[in-house]
Amino acid sequence: MNTTKGKKAIIVGASSGIGRKVAQLLIADGWHLGVAARREESLMELKTMAPERVEVMTIDVTKPQAGEQLMTLIERIGGMELYFHASGIGKQNRDLDTDIELRTMETNAVGFTRMIDTAFRYFAEQGKGHIAAITSIAGTKGLGPAPAYSATKALQATYLQALEQQAHQRGLNIRITDIRPGFVDTALLNGDFKYPMLMRPETVAGEIVRSIYRKRHIRVIDWRYRIMTFFWQLIPNWIWRRMRL
Repeated sequence: MNTTKGKKAIIVGASSGIGRKVAQLLIADGWHLGVAARREESLMELKTMAPERVEVMTIDVTKPQAGEQLMTLIERIGGMELYFHASGIGKQNRDLDTDIELRTMETNAVGFTRMIDTAFRYFAEQGKGHIAAITSIAGTKGLGPAPAYSATKALQATYLQALEQQAHQRGLNIRITDIRPGFVDTALLNGDFKYPMLMRPETVAGEIVRSIYRKRHIRVIDWRYRIMTFFWQLIPNWIWRRMRL
């Protein structure tokens, strides 16, 4: 028996990469979805998978009205039981191009906070809900090649942890799932640098959906990155700052 059929979820950042793959899996599982991103054309392709169960909206998380647009999309699908945040950008920036750093901050910090807060307030009013978000193993330590990216991913993980504590203290039935993938073969990592241990987006998406269904608190994907980040955390700062990445 499919226990997910008819459930309602919103995915922000569903136009490409992991967010798109997760959307496809949830549609196949019978969910009623609201999918959002800055590019509508790719979202409309998702709608063709199940026109009666997929609603589309163009949302730019960096815009002040994005939270209100999320609430509109929730109304259009008739409620929300799961909010999945897959929106994010990242780029190596060894020369500290200010525009790159600030765009990353606007999307991964300000936009992230705006959307997660909107979902949290909605679930607090409804009495229950589940927030899942893609952070990254990059938040484990400050990464010199990508300062804003690693900093914002650390912010995201800490923010989710704080909301989880707040929900518990307020007696709210709100579940938080922090998804921390390693390097995934998506457009986010396009460039000259060859990343090690690249994972397929569909493999990562399957692990994410399983983690959501099992209501995991934190999930590092996959086992190799769980080992790697464990040892990263053990490295003293005086050694870390001397490491060449």
